[in-house]
Amino acid sequence: MKINRRKNIVEAATKSFTLFGYKATSMEQIAKLAGVGKGTIYTFFNNKQELLHEIIQELISEMKDSVIDVLESDIPFLEKINHCLFEMMTLRKKQEFIAKMTDEARVLGTEEVKQEIVHFEQSILSFIEQYIQVAIQKKEIKPCNPKVTAFLFVKMYRSFTVDWEKENKPLTKDELLSYFQLYLIDGLKGGEGVSYSNEEK
Repeated sequence: MKINRRKNIVEAATKSFTLFGYKATSMEQIAKLAGVGKGTIYTFFNNKQELLHEIIQELISEMKDSVIDVLESDIPFLEKINHCLFEMMTLRKKQEFIAKMTDEARVLGTEEVKQEIVHFEQSILSFIEQYIQVAIQKKEIKPCNPKVTAFLFVKMYRSFTVDWEKENKPLTKDELLSYFQLYLIDGLKGGEGVSYSNEEK
């Protein structure tokens, strides 16, 4: 029963933050949505920021769990990273909560939200970075700065799956894979690049 109340509170906070924003949400609103007394929330969380941190942590875990099996498999590095980023970005785009929080951090500059969004971004980057380090050790890619490379991977993927789709038809997973091969992986392998037809130029 105690676990269910905690879960209900987190779900209610997620809903309220998504609908009204972090700054405009009160503990009273969360309690009402969760169907508990306001005092019950404080048996689990000391303040609203702790609730926000819990939601972010759950989302990070969900994103990691969705790709961990592939990342630890024996398939080629490019396929691993492509699958990982595709699943993460797809999951992230489905999260209205993250979109709302990112917007609030940018527009309103709510300090608590900014801190948690930075934590979210850094956690994802660190997660990708460790698998780039493994790829370097296995000599799947040439030596490089794992942190910078992870940053490039994530930013490029986000641009293709978020910014690109604002004005253009979404790219398929295979198309994204081919662009990663062309612009990043061949350079990391030290190759001469991939060939493409005149129609693709």
